[in-house]
Amino acid sequence: ILLTAPLRGVVVLLLAGFTWLLASALFGGDGSLSVRNIFTAEPHPRRYKCGLSAPCPPKHLAFRLVSGAANVIGPKICLEDKMLVSSVKNNVGRGLNIALVNGVTGELLETKTFDMWAGDMSNLLKFLRPLHEGTLVFVASFDDAATKLNDESRRLFEELGSTAVKELAFRDSWVFVGAKGIENKSPFEQRMKNSKSSNKYEGWPESLEMDGCIPLRPPLES
Repeated sequence: ILLTAPLRGVVVLLLAGFTWLLASALFGGDGSLSVRNIFTAEPHPRRYKCGLSAPCPPKHLAFRLVSGAANVIGPKICLEDKMLVSSVKNNVGRGLNIALVNGVTGELLETKTFDMWAGDMSNLLKFLRPLHEGTLVFVASFDDAATKLNDESRRLFEELGSTAVKELAFRDSWVFVGAKGIENKSPFEQRMKNSKSSNKYEGWPESLEMDGCIPLRPPLES
């Protein structure tokens, strides 16, 4: 079908107008989405093990510890992107939540909770005394982690590298990673004191969160 000259002119004008509107919408204009934005948009941040902001070096274990919030939200212990302790796994409890890990292989050995308000202190001592050289010890508090602690239990944690356990008190928040046979104090420890003037929750301080990379130990010489 042949278009008359006037009609062709109208079509050309309509196409030109449509092209201008489309270009305006794509390349500029208030609140408009642009082609440039589509191709230059920031990529989503890459996720690393246990939610770390950067990957761990080779032969290191990625971890994240979160202490409990008041007596409501349970603690979490993540290692190499695997949740070792959490409310979802139904293996948390009031007091000390502990995971033992082989410091050479990174293999989980055991998880256990110890009630530091009304529990039997001897259970914790029996748990800590026979640890093998190189065993990694991950600790996250929930509610009250200190009332039942005695001199021997505090000394055992100090031997694992803790500096805060000596002053740990009623309802303090505490996260800690230590090791049997450590020569120096552990760099992985945080404590938040229970204080009425600074508590985030009524009767409890805020939850603590700590992450990092722990080097694997070389196999012990036989």
